[in-house]
Amino acid sequence: MEGNFRINKYLTQVANCSRRQADELIKAGRVTVNGSPAQLGQLIFPYDEIMLDGRKLDAPGKYVVLAWYKPVGVTCTERDVHAGRTISDVFSYPVRVTYAGRLDKDSEGLLILSNDGDLLHDMMYGAAGHEKEYIVKVDREITDAFIRGMSSGVYLKELKQTTRPCTVEREGKYTFRIVLTQGLNRQIRRMCAVFGYQVKSLKRVRVLNILLKDLKPGQYRQIEGDELARLYAITHVCR
Repeated sequence: MEGNFRINKYLTQVANCSRRQADELIKAGRVTVNGSPAQLGQLIFPYDEIMLDGRKLDAPGKYVVLAWYKPVGVTCTERDVHAGRTISDVFSYPVRVTYAGRLDKDSEGLLILSNDGDLLHDMMYGAAGHEKEYIVKVDREITDAFIRGMSSGVYLKELKQTTRPCTVEREGKYTFRIVLTQGLNRQIRRMCAVFGYQVKSLKRVRVLNILLKDLKPGQYRQIEGDELARLYAITHVCR
C-alpha cells in the first residue's frame, strides 16, 4: 500500500466487501488500527496495523477482475458441506476473489469474479438494471405466444412478484436467447414453467459488457484494458 487510504476503502480491498459493509464493520467495533477501534473516515498509512476480528489484514494489492466459465454441477458458494462441488473446489487463483451474481447448480456460463468489493456490490444491485444474457434450451417447441409472454413480464406465484419486461428472441426450434435486468431466484426456470416449459440447459453468455467468448467450462480470463474500463464506467465505480 502506498500513501494513505480511507479505512473503508482499505477494507474493500483486503476484506472483500463494499464500502457500506466496511462502515458497518467499523461501527460494530470489529476493526482496529494499531490496537484502537477504527473510526469512520479514518486515514490509515502503510505502517499501520489493521485488524478485523483480531486477525491482521495484509496490505492490498491491485484489483483483479476475472471472467470464469462455471461448469454445470458447481454450486455458487465457497463453503457448504451439503453443496457437493463448490466454486472453491474447482477454481483457484493467487488472489482471493468472490463472485457477483449466482448461477444455480444446473446452469453454466459466465461468472464475474473479483477482489473489488465496490464493483461486485454494484453489479449485484438489482435496481441498477444491469443486463445479463442467456441462451436457453427447453423441452418443447418454442411458439410466438411463448416469446410474447416471456417478454412482457411473468407473474411468479412462488415469489409473489412479476418479472420485468425483457428481450426474448428465438434462436432455434427449442432454443431462445433472453436478456434480463434482474436476478430473481431461478428466474428463467420459473418463467418457463409458467408456460409449461422445462429448461433442459441454461448458459449465461454475457454480464453487462463482458462476454463469455470462447471460454470452455472451468476456464477463465482476466478482464483488462478497454473492456475493464467500460465495465467500471457502466457500474459507475470510480477507480
